[in-house]
Amino acid sequence: MDLEWMGMRLLVVVAAFLAVASAASLSLEDMEFYAWKMKYGKTYRSVEEESQRKQIWLSNRKMVLVHNMMADQGIKSYRLGMTYFADMSNEEYRQVMFHGCLGSMNNTKARGGATFFRLKDAIVLPNSVDWRDEGYVTGVKNQWMCGSCWAFSATGALEGQTFRKTGKLVSLSEQQLVDCSGSYGNQGCNGGLMDQAFHYVEDNGGLDTEESYPYESTDGQCRFNPNTVGATCTGYVDIASGDESALQEAVATVGPISVAIDAGHLSFQFYISGIYNEPGCSSSDLDHGVLAVGYGSLNGEDYWIIKNSWSALWGEKGYIRMSRNKNNQCGIATAASYPLV
Repeated sequence: MDLEWMGMRLLVVVAAFLAVASAASLSLEDMEFYAWKMKYGKTYRSVEEESQRKQIWLSNRKMVLVHNMMADQGIKSYRLGMTYFADMSNEEYRQVMFHGCLGSMNNTKARGGATFFRLKDAIVLPNSVDWRDEGYVTGVKNQWMCGSCWAFSATGALEGQTFRKTGKLVSLSEQQLVDCSGSYGNQGCNGGLMDQAFHYVEDNGGLDTEESYPYESTDGQCRFNPNTVGATCTGYVDIASGDESALQEAVATVGPISVAIDAGHLSFQFYISGIYNEPGCSSSDLDHGVLAVGYGSLNGEDYWIIKNSWSALWGEKGYIRMSRNKNNQCGIATAASYPLV
């Protein structure tokens, strides 16, 4: 009888423990979700919408935890986290962030820039380059929910080349490119191309400063002011498509380079640190414009240093290290170019 009573008591204690543990787990998830909302300023239109978003968030949280367990064991070379996009499915993320971001990148006419001429084979390139350390790169910006990645990539390259020529680092206006370069094939928040942006700046006689023509993350009327130009452009150069060695040489000898990549995977959506290695990446189906500001190697793994335009809260303070010399992974060298100033 005593044994039966003790057994029943043990079952009650175990059940109570499991209930408390379950409640504690849910409470922890609730607190994490609340903290995440506060961090990114997330609000929802209704209780029902928040409940739906939370379920997506919880599902993504499990995926992130599993991935990071593999990273802890050395199976993955990068870590994931609950980014701004954590309440979105991957399909939603791609629709929101890449709805035409690179316009007709994947079915456009032949590229129209000058050809990048390689230096002699005997040249020895440095093992690592980081133009941030040399003053070529402005702070990380945020395109918000506007498909203007192409404009941020273009201004980043032009900012670097202007600094190289003048010694002055001036933040340039993405909004002017969004508002004013439509006749060159760009479509503002619905996408565009970096080369078309360079062509516009060349013909227009310059690009205004960010201060004089600030970013609004929406399409607007063109209000270019020739009195507040921060940079001019005399043309642009296209680097041989798919040639990572040529891209490395350009980054090492020219400065930050505009590049297009495939950024549509869950792994990119939730990236927070490490060397990004996504074998499933496409080298031709490109959806995002970014800026290559350097390269390096870590423990035998080569990488590119890429500046994104999703604020400093994403990735490594707004940057991502992407695999280098892995057969043009994610199309990093497929459509690389830079402006002439």
